Amino acid sequence: MTATVETPIATSTVTRRSSLRRHKTLVHLTQAAVLIVVLGGWQLWVGDDSRKIILYGEPSGIVNRLRTWITVGTAIGSLGSQILVTLEEAVIGFFIGTALGIVFGLALGRIPFLAEVFGPFIKVLNSIPRIVLGSVFVLAFGLGLESKVLLVIVLVFFGVFFNAFQGAREVDRNFVANAAILGASKWQVTRQVVLPSAFTWIIASLHVAFGFALIGAIVGEFIGGLEGLGVLIKTAQGTFDANGVWAAMVLMAVVALVAEFLITALEKRLLRWRPPQLAGPDI
Repeated sequence: MTATVETPIATSTVTRRSSLRRHKTLVHLTQAAVLIVVLGGWQLWVGDDSRKIILYGEPSGIVNRLRTWITVGTAIGSLGSQILVTLEEAVIGFFIGTALGIVFGLALGRIPFLAEVFGPFIKVLNSIPRIVLGSVFVLAFGLGLESKVLLVIVLVFFGVFFNAFQGAREVDRNFVANAAILGASKWQVTRQVVLPSAFTWIIASLHVAFGFALIGAIVGEFIGGLEGLGVLIKTAQGTFDANGVWAAMVLMAVVALVAEFLITALEKRLLRWRPPQLAGPDI
């Protein structure tokens, strides 16, 4: 029989994996404990006080409201249709706003003349509280899909634009010069050198951008809409149903977490060439 001899490297790897598993278990247990303390403390603080329940809601009431919405439906229609309406507005605006932000960011980052001409206008537009444009869009385009999508586009555009613009300007000039020496055209340099280099900046902006997309859709519905999670929140607020407001917020959080998971998966796939982070957790 041949004896198996464990090398120091193999032993170290096993120890490191075991330590990592224990660390992850500790993190998950701590997260669960924090959640239990917060929700349990909230439930105990509200108690049977009807005034507190009306003003602040309670975890058990939120669960019951979600159960009612899922099984019976909401006051304005089925829960699934409300989620789909908000998702449609957010996703359409997100993709359009992202595409415009990337195109304009790279264009102004690559062409100084355009940056000089349009830079002041973009700064002025960015300084305007963009949420107030929701009222303008509702007046101009009505209560349908268009006004919500436009508000989402405006909210998403600037975050992506500034990241793409800065990413284009941070490209190593030696790479650009070498590509030009090898005979690459400006379009080829932009597509094969600038865009890949700026992609880290652009992908990073998407994590925040989808959050803004959801905000735009919800606020647009709240200002003037016929259906969606924003209307659901507005209806619950109008009837002093704090549990309904919190329940809608829970649904928004679930949608945002799913979107964050998908964007993170896309980031790992597109940027798998990037070296791993040296230290620190992902947020």
